[in-house]
Amino acid sequence: MHKQARRKVAVVLVDRANYGRLKPVMKAIADHPSLELQVIAAGTMVLERFGQPVNVVREDGFEVSGAVYIELEGSTPSTMAKSVGLAVLEFTNEYQRLRPDLVLVIGDRYEALGAAIAAAYMNLCLVHVQGGEVSGSIDESARHAISKFAHYHFPSTQRSAEYLVRMGERPSTILGVGCPSSDIARALEARITNEILMSHGSGARIDVNRPFLLVLFHPTTTEFGDERAQMEQMLEALHRVQTQAVLLWPNIDAGSDHISKAIRVFRDQHRPDWLRAMTNLPPESYLKVLANAACAVGNSSSFVRDAGYFGTPVVLVGARQDGRETGEHVKPCPPETDAIEQTLRAQLAHGRYEPSTLYGDGFVAERIANALADLAPYTQKRLHYIYEERPVAVALTGENR
Repeated sequence: MHKQARRKVAVVLVDRANYGRLKPVMKAIADHPSLELQVIAAGTMVLERFGQPVNVVREDGFEVSGAVYIELEGSTPSTMAKSVGLAVLEFTNEYQRLRPDLVLVIGDRYEALGAAIAAAYMNLCLVHVQGGEVSGSIDESARHAISKFAHYHFPSTQRSAEYLVRMGERPSTILGVGCPSSDIARALEARITNEILMSHGSGARIDVNRPFLLVLFHPTTTEFGDERAQMEQMLEALHRVQTQAVLLWPNIDAGSDHISKAIRVFRDQHRPDWLRAMTNLPPESYLKVLANAACAVGNSSSFVRDAGYFGTPVVLVGARQDGRETGEHVKPCPPETDAIEQTLRAQLAHGRYEPSTLYGDGFVAERIANALADLAPYTQKRLHYIYEERPVAVALTGENR
């Protein structure tokens, strides 16, 4: 009897956060007897100035099926828009070469939007992880656009699943609920050593036996032009508090060069002996730093999602994550020095919060892989309103009811 070919799943990685969340899914796909993993790396994954995170993917034992360059330099709204166009072109070439049966993308990045457009127009079945969420910046529009191109969904929360249905997605296309990064968090040996931090970046030596902060601030693209002033306000608040801090450089979005400039000027002026700057950290190392931080400060989505699993206090600065579901560990504040300082001191005084499974129970990746093996690919989408289906009821166990 002819042996049935394994279903080829092309996983798209466009930045370090993508890989941090999809790594357990990639492993589950690679280990599944009915699936074949393909990995396409693009965006900042392949850029040297971002530490080439694609090398971490290879070091972790994954074969990279394709690496494409789609980013235009400049970090302005126009370079972002043009990069989407390049992404459509380059991902089209990779799909033609690799001929996947399914394409899997995550989140709300503009590079992932280009990958989704290419897949949909090539009649490839598209699966979207983390659809239905509300957030600030252009990212929310990109996320919802990807959801409308996608044929199947794996949202992170029950509310997100319900929002997808209200957007016109069929309940039967929602395969389960939960963010796969919780799998890494669950299995993580949370103990951290000084060597993890000293082997990356530059600046002050961080003593992990004393309280330290994790700082990460990305541009809010719909507020382009204000990001440098916002970063300066945040740095001044940190300077007042003087708690040792690990700072990660921002992503490539419009305005990131302005944020980086603010950091460099601050370091030159103040020579802070409490600040260590890093370009990149492997997923497990990043989560270890987040798990052990006395407080996370900035606007990374990981502060909303992953920090909750550990109970790490968060000072969420500015509008980039406006509208997201958050646990009690998150305290939002405007990008103003006094407000940031006050909120940070309050969070440090409060200490750790009870862990939350709002964004996943730690057993998500295997459910996604099993769903990828079992789903029936299709190409023609329609609004679910023309069907008579019961309202969505997908639990954290991933069961469709």
